[in-house]
Amino acid sequence: MKAVVLHEYGGPSKLKYEDVADPVAGNGEVLVRLAATSINPVDYKLRSGAYKEFMPLTFPAILGHDVSGLVRSVGPGVTRFTPGDKVMALASKTYAELAVVKAAELAHVPDGLDLVEAAALPLVTLTGTQLIIRGTGIRAAQTVLVSGALGSVGRSAVHAAKQAGATVIAGVRKRQVEEARSLGADQIVALDDTAAMEKLGFLDAVADTVGGTTAQALIGTVKPGGVFASVLGPPANAKLNPTVRVVPVQVAGDAAMLRALAEDVAAKRLVIPIDRIIPLADAGEGQAAAEKGGIGKVLLLA
Repeated sequence: MKAVVLHEYGGPSKLKYEDVADPVAGNGEVLVRLAATSINPVDYKLRSGAYKEFMPLTFPAILGHDVSGLVRSVGPGVTRFTPGDKVMALASKTYAELAVVKAAELAHVPDGLDLVEAAALPLVTLTGTQLIIRGTGIRAAQTVLVSGALGSVGRSAVHAAKQAGATVIAGVRKRQVEEARSLGADQIVALDDTAAMEKLGFLDAVADTVGGTTAQALIGTVKPGGVFASVLGPPANAKLNPTVRVVPVQVAGDAAMLRALAEDVAAKRLVIPIDRIIPLADAGEGQAAAEKGGIGKVLLLA
């Protein structure tokens, strides 16, 4: 099969489109012929070496975590899928024409959802939803602020928090306030507006997708006994806020959750913007564009 292979840490040009051996589905696994995968920040941070201290790669490496496509074959013990099924999942080594996925983490693509566009969903929608459910544990009548609310993970977090019945504040930049009105949040706050931040008051929880100095400012808005949940780890000043429970969230595969989120996307209840769809061979170009930020998802056609 063809795959995008990384032989050493470096810039986008280090991603090489090459022939590699076909993977084989083992016990409880499914071999998927990809329609598409997508680019996520973790991909280019792994490629550059930014994550090598705690997520080191073994070279040659195939990056990628999103998969949508057709079942090619199933391994022993798999009964829920048959060849030809349209599927999607959070997986690994997905910058390739074929990928092996655990059957327990594979979901059928719902009717009404384009198979290629389904590749935009697994990592970001599961991350945002788990940030709310597992991270903040927010409940009805409580208030949660989602930072980076216009990003794909942030949009998913806003959606999950609204489904939980919470009052949701979408945290964005001043220039994004008008665009953020489409999210369906109860309030919008410009995180780079000092006066607006001072008016926030105390919150039950913060769901952080931004990190850095923004996270350091936001943890101070959480009431005593409240929760600061983040996909980027604790803010640098976490120890200065001992009454706040800090919860790091790392995404995990969840087929049932992914299927429900995909149904919401198909029904337009949740929107994950797609900026461009390009060939898998152009993964380096796609990563370079995504790394600059400010755009929707970049999909790679396999």
